[in-house]
Amino acid sequence: MMPDSDSKELIITREIHAQREIVFQAWSEAEHLKHWWGPKGIEISVKHLDFRAGGSFHYSMQAPDGSQMWGKFVYQEIKAPVKMIWNNCFSDEAGNIVRSPFSNLIPLEIRNEVTLSDNNGTTQLTLCSRAINATEEERSFFEGMFESMKQGFGGTFDQLEQYLLRMN
Repeated sequence: MMPDSDSKELIITREIHAQREIVFQAWSEAEHLKHWWGPKGIEISVKHLDFRAGGSFHYSMQAPDGSQMWGKFVYQEIKAPVKMIWNNCFSDEAGNIVRSPFSNLIPLEIRNEVTLSDNNGTTQLTLCSRAINATEEERSFFEGMFESMKQGFGGTFDQLEQYLLRMN
């Protein structure tokens, strides 16, 4: 599945204070992902991780109030330690794609591409995200969430940095 050609792309760039290989490892192993992926305050449980093109990452997110949601990545391309492309969606416990619990206007699938560039011992992480196979209304809603998504990913990437500092 290809991104919608007329869909705008969310682009976030972040300097991570760790070597590229270590940052890539944090994205590629369940033991690492469960410690930093997702919104702040959410506990991640990994049901399944098959980190390869065609594989998937299926996980649950438990909020402090006890509510639970499921998410899934379906990996499209992986080039260690440089790039990962995946389609992201909400899912049910069985891994089937479902609508977001927040809004029926959130596209069913979002294509994400993370590139990692070596920068003299630190890593420049660039995330590009866009709706795929979305209606005009879903695309518009998704693009309207960009500022909120920047804050959300900012918190997630803060957690990644804190986790990598603890790892060292």
